[in-house]
Amino acid sequence: MADVAALVAAAREGAPRAVARLISLVEGASPQLREAMAAVAPHCGNAYVVGLTGSPGVGKSTTTSALVTAYRAQGRRVGVLAVDPSSPFSGGALLGDRVRMGEHASDPGVYIRSMATRGHLGGLAWAAPQAIRMLDAAGCDVILVETVGVGQSEVEIAAQADTSVVLLAPGMGDGIQAAKAGILEIGDVYVVNKADRDGADATVRELNHMLGLGEARSPGDWRPPVVRTVAARGEGLEEMVAALDKHRGWMEERGVLAERRAARAAKEIETIAVTALRRRIGELRGGKRLDALAARVAEGTLDPYTAADELVEGVTEG
Repeated sequence: MADVAALVAAAREGAPRAVARLISLVEGASPQLREAMAAVAPHCGNAYVVGLTGSPGVGKSTTTSALVTAYRAQGRRVGVLAVDPSSPFSGGALLGDRVRMGEHASDPGVYIRSMATRGHLGGLAWAAPQAIRMLDAAGCDVILVETVGVGQSEVEIAAQADTSVVLLAPGMGDGIQAAKAGILEIGDVYVVNKADRDGADATVRELNHMLGLGEARSPGDWRPPVVRTVAARGEGLEEMVAALDKHRGWMEERGVLAERRAARAAKEIETIAVTALRRRIGELRGGKRLDALAARVAEGTLDPYTAADELVEGVTEG
C-alpha cells in the first residue's frame, strides 16, 4: 500500500514518480483514491486548464508540444494529459508520452502523461478530471489536455477545461465538419494550424463567417478569436498564448472562471456518485432482487417505472 501523505508531499515538491503514482491511483480506481483526493484537495484550484481538440491530422500533438515550449519560456510549470485511443487488446494507450513529446521528457518543469480512453465517449478518459486535480495539486501552473481527435463526441472537453481551443487546418473540410460536430459552440479560441498551406486564408474567413452566424452577444461578451499558427515551426504561438491569457483575464474579471470550475466540480461529483450507484446495481444483479423485478415486468404484473423505484430504494438503503 502506498503512503498517500508521502506521495502528495513528494508530488508537491515536483517529484515526477510521485505524480505518476498518484495518477495511477486514479486510473486504477484504487481503494486509496478517496484518501489521495482528500489529501490533494487543499492544494487544488490554482492551475489554468486548457483543452485542445479538433479532427485527426490538424496537429494537436505538435501544437501541444509547441505550447509547452512557449509556457516554459515564461517560467511556468506545465502538465500535459494526452488522451489516446485505447488498445482493444490491452486497454492501454496506443501512443506513449515519450514518443509524442520526447523533447520535453527530461524537463523537470514538465509532466506528461498519456491516458487511455478505455471506450469512454467524449474524447476524454473517465479518469481525466481527477488526473487534472493531481497535476493541479502537484504545482502545475498550466495543464494542457489534448483529446483523442475522434470527431463529434469531442465536445466533452468544454466541460473539463477553463479554456477550450479548437484546432483546424486548411484543406481538410474542417469548417463543415466543425459545424456538424457542434465544436463551433464550445471553442473559446480557434486556431488554424498549418497556416502556411494553400487555403489558410479561406479557412480563416469561413471560420469568422460561421462564428458570426446567429451570434447574439452582448457588449463585453467574449468573441472567440481566430489565430493562425504553424506549430511545427513555432510560428504564431506567441499570438496563441496571448489569446489564451486574454480569455483567462476576461473570465476572471467577469466571474466566468469560477462558474466554469464550479460546474466542472459538480459534473465530477455527479460522475463519482453515478459510478457508485452503478456499482451497487451491478452487485444487485448478482442477487435476486433485480431478477425478481425483471420477471414481474416481463410478465406484465409490474410496470418498469415502479420496478425502477423499488430498485433505487434497494440501492440507496443503508
